[in-house]
Amino acid sequence: GFTEEMARREASRCLECGCLGLSRCMYRGLSKDHGVNVRVAPSRMQYPVKDDHPSIRIDPNKCVVCHRCERSCEFGAIKPIYEEENGVATKREIVIDKRCVSCGACVDACPTGALTKKRVSLPLLPGETEVTKSVCTYCGTGCNIEVHTKHGVIVEIKGDPGRPPNYGALCVKGRFGFEFQRHPDRLRHPLVRKDRDGPFLEASWGDAIDFITKRLSAYKGRFAALSSAKCTNEENYVFQKFVRVVMGTNNVDHCARLCHAPTLSALATTFGSGAMTNSIEEIGNAGSILAIGTNTAENHPVIFLQIKKAVRNGAKLIVADPREIGLCRLAHIWLRHNPGTDVPLLMGMARVILDEGLLNKDFIERQCEGFGAFETSLFNFELGWVSEITGVPPRDIARAARAFAKNPPGSILYGMGITQHSHGTDNVIAISNLALLTGNVGRPSTGVNALRGQNNVQGACDMGALPTFYPGYQSVTDTACKDKFENAWGCNLSDTPGIPLTKVFDAINQGRVKAMYIMGENPVLSDPDARYVEGALRSLDFLVVQDIFLTETARLSHVVLPAACSYEKDGTFTNTERRIQRVRKAVEPVGEARADWRIICNIAKMMGSKGFDFEDPSEIMDEIASLTPSYGGIDYDRIEEKGLQWPCPDKSHPGTRYLHAKGFTRGRGKFIPLRYKSPVENPDDRYPFILSTGRILFHYHTGTMTRRCNILNEIQDGELVELNVHDARGLGIRDGDTVVISSRRGEVKARVRITRRSPRGMVFMTFHFSESPTNQLTSPALDPVARIPEFKVCAVNIKKA
Repeated sequence: GFTEEMARREASRCLECGCLGLSRCMYRGLSKDHGVNVRVAPSRMQYPVKDDHPSIRIDPNKCVVCHRCERSCEFGAIKPIYEEENGVATKREIVIDKRCVSCGACVDACPTGALTKKRVSLPLLPGETEVTKSVCTYCGTGCNIEVHTKHGVIVEIKGDPGRPPNYGALCVKGRFGFEFQRHPDRLRHPLVRKDRDGPFLEASWGDAIDFITKRLSAYKGRFAALSSAKCTNEENYVFQKFVRVVMGTNNVDHCARLCHAPTLSALATTFGSGAMTNSIEEIGNAGSILAIGTNTAENHPVIFLQIKKAVRNGAKLIVADPREIGLCRLAHIWLRHNPGTDVPLLMGMARVILDEGLLNKDFIERQCEGFGAFETSLFNFELGWVSEITGVPPRDIARAARAFAKNPPGSILYGMGITQHSHGTDNVIAISNLALLTGNVGRPSTGVNALRGQNNVQGACDMGALPTFYPGYQSVTDTACKDKFENAWGCNLSDTPGIPLTKVFDAINQGRVKAMYIMGENPVLSDPDARYVEGALRSLDFLVVQDIFLTETARLSHVVLPAACSYEKDGTFTNTERRIQRVRKAVEPVGEARADWRIICNIAKMMGSKGFDFEDPSEIMDEIASLTPSYGGIDYDRIEEKGLQWPCPDKSHPGTRYLHAKGFTRGRGKFIPLRYKSPVENPDDRYPFILSTGRILFHYHTGTMTRRCNILNEIQDGELVELNVHDARGLGIRDGDTVVISSRRGEVKARVRITRRSPRGMVFMTFHFSESPTNQLTSPALDPVARIPEFKVCAVNIKKA
C-alpha cells in the first residue's frame, strides 16, 4: 500500500519535476493557497517521458501515485506502478493498455500533470483561458462541454461536471475532435462558378447572394432542399421556413430520413410520439436492458457508461446484434441473430412472455388497445421457426424473454441496426409491442429509447425539416395546421407533401426538381447507391451548398457558402432525450464564414420575403415556441443552465423527464400484429456476403470533421473491412491485404481486418473514409412507410485486389 511515509516523500518532491508552479499541478496550487513553504528540489528527469499514446503524454516524474487516474477510468485501462527499495523509488510508471478508448478522463483527473493531452498548449493555469459552456458537436447524446480558448483559439475541451446528461464524461471525439475548427481546409469565402465544369472563384457575400437569388427565383415549385442535423434548431427552423415560404414547396428533408425515420413513423402510430421516451440517466437504474441494433460503446460512449452502471447495480443486459460489439462483453445474454431478422426475434420473445404468463395484464387492460389481434398473430412465431430464421437457439430466446419480463423496470435501447432496413418501421413496432406487453412504458428507467445519431437530428425533426410536417410534427395536409402557419408567416403554403430525401434524386432525373439547396449535408458519401446520387446532382440546373468544408457534394455545386461551425455561433441543440440545450459561441468564425441562419435570412429578404428580420437566435426560438406546442415553454433564460426536455408546453412547465406517464399521447398504446419480411437483397452465388455498415468510435459520419483532427486520424486513417477469420481463410486473404468489395452498384477498395467480431458470411464497413466510399455499394431499397434505405443488408462479393 501507499503509506503515510511514502506520501510525505512524494510531497517533498514538489518542484523536482521542474514545473516551477507553471504546470496544472493541484498540489502546487494547494501549497500556494495554504501558505505552505515547499522546498524547491533540483529538477531531475529520472524516468523517460512516454509519447507513444495517440492522445496522452505520460510523464512518470510528475506522478505521485495517487491512483486518481485509475479510479477515473471506466475501462480499467490505466494503472500507476510504484516500487521502492530502502525508501528509494526504483520504479515509477503509468501503464495504459489496449482497453483505452482515449476518452481523456484520466488526464482531467490527474492532479500533477503526469498525464497531459497531446496538442494542448501548456501551461494552462486556472483563469488563463476563457471558458465557454456549450454542447458537443458530434452524436445525439448532447454532452455538455467547456470550451477553453486562449487568444481566440480553442486549446482544450473538457466535460462540464455540473450538467446532464454527461456530468463531465466525454468520449474521444468530444474531447479531442475540435481541431477541424481551424483547419486550413475550412471554407473562408463564398465561391461561385457560372459553369459547373469551370473553376470556383472567390466572391463577395453580396455578389454570391445576388447570384443565388436571381437563379433560385426561376425554380420555385421545381426546387428541393436538404437541411442539417449538424445545425442548430434555429437554423433548421429558418431553413424549412425559407423552403416553404420563399420557394413555395414542402420539398425539404434531412438525414433523419437515413437514420431514424422509422422511429417517427412507428412510435407516432403506437404511442403517439416518435421520440426517445425516457432520459439517459434513467438507464443506470434499469432492472433489465434490451440493447438491440445499437453499438452503444462506440456510437454513444457516454450512454454506454449508464449501461455499465446498470449492470454494476445488478441489471440484466440482453444484447441482440450479429456482430460481437463492445456491449457483448457485459451482456448476460447475447443473441447473435442473422441480419434482417429483428422482427421474428422480438416477436419470438413476445411469444415466450405470452405463453409463460409474464405479460403485464393490468397495464394492457388499462392503457392499451389491439391486444387481441396481436395475441393471435404471435401464434405465427413458434419458437422453433423463429430459431430457424434468426439462427438463435430457442433456449436463448426464452432466456432473454424471461430476463426482460422478470426484471423491471425494463429499458429498450436501439439504434440504426434496427431502423436501417426495408422493414425498419416494423422493427420499431416490434420493439413497441414488447414494451407494451411488459408494461415498460410511462415509468422511470423503462421505455422505448431510440439513440439518435447526430447532435441535432432530434431537433431538426422537431423544427419541421421534413417533407410532411411543419415544426412540432404538425401535418402539412391538415387544414388547421396550414392555416395556423399561413397566418403566422403571412403567406400561402402548399398542402402537398414534399419529396423525401431518398426520392429526391429520382425526382431530379425525372425533371421534377431542377434546383437544390443543401445545408450541411454530404449525400455523395452518406446516401445509398452514391454514384446514382452524384449523377443526379451533376444534372441539376443549379445547386447551392452551404457547409464548413468543400465536401464531395460541395465540389458539384455552382455556389459554395462558408458556414460557421458550432463553436462559432449561438443557438440550441435538442439531444436524443429531447433536452433542448444552449449552444454558445466560443470563437469567431474563420474568414468570412457566417452562421447558417444569418445566410438563409439574408437570401430570403433579398428574394422579397418578410418574416426573416431576426437579429439574434433567441428571437427565432421565441417564434418557434409560439408555433410549436411541445416547445411552448422554451426560451433562452429557462434553458440557460441545464436545458429542458420537451414537451414543455408553457413557461410554468418543468419539462418532461419521461413520456406517457399519465397515458399515451395518442390515448392508448396500440399493439400492431406483424409478419416476417426478409431483406430485399439477399446473398447469392455472385454476391455471397452480406455487407452491413456502421460507425466506429474514433470517427464520425462522412469524416468531414474527424478526418481533420490529427489525434483521431492518427488512431485510424483509413477504412478497414471486417472479415471473419474463416471466410478470410477460404478466400486466401490475410490481415492487412487490400481487397475489392463489389455489389450490383459498384466496387470500392479497402484494407482488411481479419476478426471474429463479424460472423461468417458478413462483412462490416463504415462510411467515414472518402477513399473507400462504402455507400457506392449500398442498396437503395426503401422501407415503404418511412422511406429509409436498407443500409444494414446489402449483397456483396469480396476478393483480393
